[in-house]
Amino acid sequence: MPADASVPYQRIEVAPIAGALGAEVGGVDLSEPLDDAAFTEIARALHEHLVLVFRDQCLSEARQKEFGRRFGDLNRHPFVDPDRQGRQDPEVFEVRHEPGETYIFGEGWHMDHAWKPVPLMGGILFAVEVPPWGGDTLFSNLYLAYETLSEGMRAALDGMRAVHAANPALYVGDPNLSLTPDQIDAMRAVHPVVRTHPATGRKLLFLHPHIVREFEGWTAAESRPLIDYLCDHAVRPEFTCRIRWRKGDVVFWDNRAVMHNPINDYRGFRRVMHRVAVEGDAPPM
Repeated sequence: MPADASVPYQRIEVAPIAGALGAEVGGVDLSEPLDDAAFTEIARALHEHLVLVFRDQCLSEARQKEFGRRFGDLNRHPFVDPDRQGRQDPEVFEVRHEPGETYIFGEGWHMDHAWKPVPLMGGILFAVEVPPWGGDTLFSNLYLAYETLSEGMRAALDGMRAVHAANPALYVGDPNLSLTPDQIDAMRAVHPVVRTHPATGRKLLFLHPHIVREFEGWTAAESRPLIDYLCDHAVRPEFTCRIRWRKGDVVFWDNRAVMHNPINDYRGFRRVMHRVAVEGDAPPM
């Protein structure tokens, strides 16, 4: 069960950054091993705020991985070739944007790896180099997206399932990935539209616009108006927060309960992030 939100933190400092979600966490140096008390409070803060920002960190790849492993097994992106990136570690994915590029990785509202039977639990992104302006990331609270629907809509969605399938257009031109058409076709899973979070027990809206194709048992044409409505509803401004990156920031988000959207507004500048992702659990059907 989640901790009582009224109980004050003892080992870390937590300052909310928006009404819907997101908090800055102070009093912890992620370059040092976490004691159990600090880890427990960070996990609690993640469940309460969904997106955590740790400012002014000096984080090696080994320490970033060690931090991630406190929460679960680390993901090896199935379609990112470390050698193609000029890197050796398959558990640390470098998200790099060069000044002359117009494409950015993961543009648009989405959850990570929802096309797999077992989506990711969370993402941990470390800012190695950031542009002088732009490159912010938006996050949206999917608990609120579900809880603010009408009683009739919630009742209709409970028990429905949706087909999540990769959109080939999203992977064209991405220098980080090397995908065949067969690999893209295999990026497909079926998930409940309403998911119960395994740690908090709260229900949330589990779908996003990039890859949800149709509801199970519905045609794509029948499904599209409702998918569009729900995805637009899920990113209403009052459900979101905006992270303005600084060099040395670490941002940790709960991929089970948020969508995120990296903003493509920094052309002409380099941006380098190191991403470690934590494996999750299969949403119960």
